[in-house]
Amino acid sequence: MRRLGYILRCILHMDYRAMLRTVGKIHKKSGKSRLVLFIDMVYCGFRYGTGYKDYDLNEWWTLNREQRSTYLTRGINNSIIARYNDSKSYYILDNKVEFNRFFADTLDRQWIDLTHASKKEFAIFLTKVDAVLAKPIDATCGEGCVKCDKADFADPDALYDRLVASGSTLVEEYIVQHSELSHLYPHSVNTLRIVSIVDNDGEPHILFAFLRIGQGGRVVDNLNSGGMAAPIDLEKGQISNVAFDKDYHYFDTHPDTKVPLIGYPIPRWEEAVALVLNAARRIPQLRYVGWDVAVTENGVVFVEGNQHPGHDFLQMPPHTPNKIGMLPRYRQYLDI
Repeated sequence: MRRLGYILRCILHMDYRAMLRTVGKIHKKSGKSRLVLFIDMVYCGFRYGTGYKDYDLNEWWTLNREQRSTYLTRGINNSIIARYNDSKSYYILDNKVEFNRFFADTLDRQWIDLTHASKKEFAIFLTKVDAVLAKPIDATCGEGCVKCDKADFADPDALYDRLVASGSTLVEEYIVQHSELSHLYPHSVNTLRIVSIVDNDGEPHILFAFLRIGQGGRVVDNLNSGGMAAPIDLEKGQISNVAFDKDYHYFDTHPDTKVPLIGYPIPRWEEAVALVLNAARRIPQLRYVGWDVAVTENGVVFVEGNQHPGHDFLQMPPHTPNKIGMLPRYRQYLDI
């Protein structure tokens, strides 16, 4: 019934123009008939819960029936979230202020909420930091993030007014990342997305992880804001394959810094894994979470948590040469 409800919502809210544009793009790329692609795309939506973006990103027109059954689709991912996460506790992850309060001992940085702080309190806060990152408390994908350096603090009242007017009311001390991650790309804090799952016996596990890396001078690393993502070998703690962005570009070398990516070691990897596993134990009512972790010279710290961890990242064609998706790994821990 839950799956049927998801399909009906998709039918009602589908961006059909975007879907047809996607069909046209795949037609040019594959040479397949638009009608055949459209029919197959609709069939995959009903049969596997595949969105048209899944169909495009993971090249579903190249997969046979057995291969398709191994892919974690948008529909399956949403059903996992609905089944294994308690919606009453979503606020811990959805509201960045609540997340900071709940995991205050894992942040290692100053922060202030301008929805409750006065201009005087904000001015005092600014005397304690060299740079800040301001963001909306409920935004996703890096939207609304603003970095402010010491030079921007000349008029704290004006900065306060600017941030409140823009809705970027959670202001945090800017994280100074580990030098090895700055070497990859210095203009953003390049964070780890580590996805955890708590099995039926209450034990947390790491499903997968990737490093998000900024590019093009941007100050955020988020994939949906122009960044790239590279998969991490969980055992070795290093980048295991090419990075990619949402424009279907693949990178074995960072385009700005020219640093080779494949095999690049993640500093303090074991500490990051331990941080995530411990956090997963603290919120057993949220069994499936994507954690964003920053690595500094002094340790590892949380940036935020996500109830929608991202389902398509490690199923891109270069990462699935055998055309086997992520679903078998999920089935090691969940009854799906």
